[in-house]
Amino acid sequence: MSDVAPTPAAGLRLRTEIVVVGAGQAGLSAAYHLKRRGLTPLRGLVVLDRSPSPGGAWQHRWPSLTLSTVNRIHDLPGMRFADAVDTEAAEVPAAVAVPRYFAAYERAFELPVYRPVTVTVVCQRGDRLVVETDHGEISARGIVNATGTWETPYVPEYPGAERFRGRQLHTKDYRTAAEFIGRHVIVVGAGISAIQLLDEISRVTTTTWVTRRPPEFRTGPFDEAAGRAAVAMVEDRVRHGLPPLSVVSVTGLPVTPAVEDMRARGVLHRLPMFAEILDDGVRWPDGTTMRADVILWCTGFRSSLDHLAPLMLREPNGGIVMTGRLATQVAKHPRVHLVGYGPSASTIGANRAGGAAAEELMAFLGLRASR
Repeated sequence: MSDVAPTPAAGLRLRTEIVVVGAGQAGLSAAYHLKRRGLTPLRGLVVLDRSPSPGGAWQHRWPSLTLSTVNRIHDLPGMRFADAVDTEAAEVPAAVAVPRYFAAYERAFELPVYRPVTVTVVCQRGDRLVVETDHGEISARGIVNATGTWETPYVPEYPGAERFRGRQLHTKDYRTAAEFIGRHVIVVGAGISAIQLLDEISRVTTTTWVTRRPPEFRTGPFDEAAGRAAVAMVEDRVRHGLPPLSVVSVTGLPVTPAVEDMRARGVLHRLPMFAEILDDGVRWPDGTTMRADVILWCTGFRSSLDHLAPLMLREPNGGIVMTGRLATQVAKHPRVHLVGYGPSASTIGANRAGGAAAEELMAFLGLRASR
């Protein structure tokens, strides 16, 4: 917990310039840049986080996701990950290492993080925004929303799901492969998490891999130019008000040694999406059936933005028209910036977006930066 902002009592009433909602990678980056540009804690800047301790979504990841298996953890601005965590200890769970880093970061820069505070709704009242929470309300001139996606897992609807007698769970619910020993597991999804969990589970029991579209594996290095091109594609969509694409749909799946091993073991034999869920398995459109004990939905997440619904940010297609240097500013509501959305959904993108959002929102509100 930050030394600046203790756990609030019920009946919280604050008036500030900017509220940052969420204290994950994107939220901490934005808070750092806002404070560095001269906003004082509490009167100028308040950060709200629903978790009881630092770490963002990382603190909820499965135990086997370690520093050696995680895709990459990028440094927050102003402090290296290695300054707070022993990066040589590769088998340290990411759910332990990242919260340790985030906690050190909050202390080092004295960020005013209030937790646990859940934002329930944001409304406009005159020329200000009222952020209602389970501990009271805060009046602010602007908001940087960094709530991410972890709290909004997506599971597609399929006929018969309610009659399945086995177990259904989402990536968010996964803990360990050992609990599936002796059961046949259908893993649904073509993202990096699906591949990681398919790898783990297939080592202890039988699995079937199912995806909606044929997975695309990326060969060769994913260099800086490729990264910029991928971000540009996602950015173009959100600037036109289209729902953002998943990262893997743009970048493809990297062919790692683990993937090569899975190929050698025959684990990557992919089947198309089934059409119906039975009480003891699934059925494909051609009538083929397969028995299953578990369906693991590695089908991603949606942006957690329900609390912003009164501001009517969304287009009829569900997207949000974004503007600004790095597409963090909501075109319909320039007082609201979304970081960790669209092109800033990656950890490195979140850092850059936090700085851009801080600069642009302060300029829009007429707040002069002082360094």
